[in-house]
Amino acid sequence: MDLYVNHPIMALGSPDWIREDLELRGAPAASSDTHVIVRVQAQTVLIKVRLFQDYGDGIASDPSFTTVFDGSLYLADRRFVIGDVLGESRFVKHIGGPQRWRVRVAVDDPKGYARAADVVLSAEE
Repeated sequence: MDLYVNHPIMALGSPDWIREDLELRGAPAASSDTHVIVRVQAQTVLIKVRLFQDYGDGIASDPSFTTVFDGSLYLADRRFVIGDVLGESRFVKHIGGPQRWRVRVAVDDPKGYARAADVVLSAEE
């Protein structure tokens, strides 16, 4: 999908509110129990995001990308949201399955402002 964002921070995870104390502080990504945030190129290009569900096939992101997050997120209503932190641009995907998911996020530019991201979801039992 292509996403136009108005804010240079993209959020991925639960449709719930993002904690106000979740900040990048110079890191390429930061996370809470329900969200991951990453720095992206805002207002100038569409952010290309590829979302995959891994059913044990070992799906990998683009090999030229850098993994900035590999951890677990709690998705209370089994929906995964991608959008800017202002909530102006959002993509919502119903993923079903359990409430806790392993999430891997890889981006094309971890030290600056990403223009592309690969997100891989794997169900945790």
